[in-house]
Amino acid sequence: MEPECRQIPVQVCFGSTQHIFLLNVKVPEGATITEAIKLSHILKKCPEIDLNRFKVGIFGKLKSVDVKLKSGDRVEIYRSLIFDPMEARRQRAANK
Repeated sequence: MEPECRQIPVQVCFGSTQHIFLLNVKVPEGATITEAIKLSHILKKCPEIDLNRFKVGIFGKLKSVDVKLKSGDRVEIYRSLIFDPMEARRQRAANK
């Protein structure tokens, strides 16, 4: 009989243009960011997510997809910005 694998709670979050997803998921201890994303099933809900293009992080800090998670981590999937916030500020200042 195999020993039971300990599960840890993590969150996976993503903000699409229409929804914000914050999914609670249990993953095996030692799971990576990629594994948590797959186990959350967010890729089915948001097919626009491309892990080869989108950056990921934990609590606002960029991480590699193969980083192992700890209990309570929040995995964040970052989509590309539509516009550069610094450029938008410059344009607003120029219009004043």
